[in-house]
Amino acid sequence: MTDGPHLHDGEELCELGLALYTRALRDGHVSNAAASDAPCLIDIGLLHPAIDDLDRLEPVAPAVVLQRLLRFSEDRIADERRHGQRLADVFEPLIRLGPNTFANEGTPALRILGSKKRTGQAIEEAMAEGTSELLAIQPHDSYVTRRPDILEGAMERDQAFLDRGARMRALYQHTARHAPYQRVRYERLTGDVEARTLNEVTDRLIIIDRTVAFIPASADRTLALEVRHPALIAYFVNTFDRLWRLATPMHPQAVEQATLNGITPRQHAIAALLVEGHTDADIAERLGMNVRTARVHIAKLAATLGSESRAQLGYLIGRSGILDREG
Repeated sequence: MTDGPHLHDGEELCELGLALYTRALRDGHVSNAAASDAPCLIDIGLLHPAIDDLDRLEPVAPAVVLQRLLRFSEDRIADERRHGQRLADVFEPLIRLGPNTFANEGTPALRILGSKKRTGQAIEEAMAEGTSELLAIQPHDSYVTRRPDILEGAMERDQAFLDRGARMRALYQHTARHAPYQRVRYERLTGDVEARTLNEVTDRLIIIDRTVAFIPASADRTLALEVRHPALIAYFVNTFDRLWRLATPMHPQAVEQATLNGITPRQHAIAALLVEGHTDADIAERLGMNVRTARVHIAKLAATLGSESRAQLGYLIGRSGILDREG
């Protein structure tokens, strides 16, 4: 067995593994010997031994594997969110002590911006000086319908940044895929710009040229923290990169999410929060939708599972196995 093709993450599928899995789907099975060169097929759970012949491996349905891997992805996202919250908890009392500067640096490593207007100005100033890259995580309430003058100003700023040869990468929640503002934004911007979506994202984060970042500094987001500490910037970039690899492309080419047994990915995410005991308002807030939309999805989920009450819905979700790792 050659090691080269399998120096990849445990949930990735190499070209050899993809070819063997395709053959197994077409023929209904492959031999153990044929699959030995692609152990990732077993590791990911794409193949399993046949009951009547242990020397033969049969394929698991692609939709089942996809849902299991998506569940793994959601777990990693939750871990990142908890890690980020722990970081915020550690730094909150430090921020209250006052602005910190390093003795050998003229620019503060951490600086509080005292209003939304000042934050917007600081971001515009950083983008005006930027030349290479902007990374952004935008939760649902960051892309509400804008006034025409604000929209035009933002579009001009972003386009000027792209015209200097820079690139833009943005992460949103899945609800952004249907937001009119986002369609207008990405239809008009020209240059190296991409956007992807997740069920849940972290709080707002903007990183420019990997030298300065902006994050909220208060619950109502009237205050922001400008960060220039290299270690914190590296942490933010690493978090963004991990979430980016888990996200679904939205622009320039949108990718549709798979549906399993009549349950859409959005309903799957809602089901997971329902069994955890979250209210309709909590679910709407976490998934970036209004409460009425959340209730529509819950009603559709109930109809699919044949539930007649909220209590029964939780029971049917558990019994259906749609949240199980094994799909």
